[in-house]
Amino acid sequence: MKTLIKNAQVVLPTGIESVSVLLEDGKIAAIDPASQTAAEETVDATNLYLLPGVVDDQVHFREPGLTHKEDLAAASRACAKGGVTTFLEMPNTVPNATTQALLDQKLALGAEKSLVNFGFYIGATPDNVDDLRQATNTPGIKIFLGSSTGDLLVDEQEALERIFAETTLPITAHCEDEATVRANAEKYRESTNVADHSRVRDHRAAIIATRRAIDLAFRHQHRFHVLHVSTGAETELLEDHRNLITAEACPHHLLFNIDDYARLGTLIQANPSIKTADDSEQLWQALAENRIQVVATDHAPHTLEEKQQDYPKAPSGVPAIENSLALMLNQVHQGRCTLEQVVHWMCDAPARVWDIVDKGRIEVGYDADLVLVDLEKTQQVRNEEQQTKCGWSPWHGEELMGWPVRTWVRGHEVYREGQFDTSRPGQAAVFDHARGGYWATMD
Repeated sequence: MKTLIKNAQVVLPTGIESVSVLLEDGKIAAIDPASQTAAEETVDATNLYLLPGVVDDQVHFREPGLTHKEDLAAASRACAKGGVTTFLEMPNTVPNATTQALLDQKLALGAEKSLVNFGFYIGATPDNVDDLRQATNTPGIKIFLGSSTGDLLVDEQEALERIFAETTLPITAHCEDEATVRANAEKYRESTNVADHSRVRDHRAAIIATRRAIDLAFRHQHRFHVLHVSTGAETELLEDHRNLITAEACPHHLLFNIDDYARLGTLIQANPSIKTADDSEQLWQALAENRIQVVATDHAPHTLEEKQQDYPKAPSGVPAIENSLALMLNQVHQGRCTLEQVVHWMCDAPARVWDIVDKGRIEVGYDADLVLVDLEKTQQVRNEEQQTKCGWSPWHGEELMGWPVRTWVRGHEVYREGQFDTSRPGQAAVFDHARGGYWATMD
């Protein structure tokens, strides 16, 4: 089927142009095709902006094993509504995805249930280096340097050295120093004040672990991606990347700070914790200076009943997948960043960090993963309208300007103004790790 999207303001690698885009057989077939080009469907996109589909490289969709919080069907609808056309999901499901067989099970679930494209990380344990060496069809290896339990916590130096030395897939990690967190937790063991969460999971815990991981990457010449940077001090560590280090920031660390505990309480309890307003400012500065390359959500849903428990019983994690693009478009409206920067951080850069084939750009031959946005549309985030199975958002009641209105996955329209077409599932993303990642592929 041919679809012609006419007269959009298209965010191309070279800038924004008012052109038409032709989609055919799941690909971008032409940009600014001849005026007489025929298509089965024509979309009038006058006054709208056409963006590459968002690639969210850090989500927790909870399937299998924790589907009372979230599942692939609901989460992928939330993706489609939010303009996310590809997600990469973390291994801490039940069971943990630590072998190729368990990874293949998740890939099969994605092919059956996901409305958008998908990929799944393989999780590191202290003793599964052989599995990590042999893993295929995955963006990379996820290490929990802290904030985990059981097999997925890898804190011993010997095990970390082996993983960095003996594997070839890109590595990413949750960087909070476990010893520091445990010592702080002991100090605040009687506390029921959620603001103390940012004292338990403090700046020092993040900095120690991030420095440790970067040192491993440098010594072993191994590509490494720092997840959810939360402190200004960490951004200083990212200045020397040596073509190996990339990093990301999340909306909750960019847009919330410790002052927001007073009104939102445990709803913004997250690991790593929310930090100060000054830290948030430094994260924005690091994005602008390309020390941080990616904006991703760390979408980590829990039921509202679970989250409304008193601290420290409430679990950590924030749902964000269906509002992340709108949150960033609202920042464009407020003058914090440009639309081109948002597209780079949320589409192009993550596709290159993880070597995803034909994603992240509006370019002939790339997959027709696209989102049409109305930069003038003003709308509130409402809990009752959330597609995520947990059914709530910490941004409930906030009015944002700039929203996705239509989403295509491989040329098939999956979302239009509140309606979904679930007749065609998404597909597994393809990873070509021989490309060498972000620093090797950026123009």
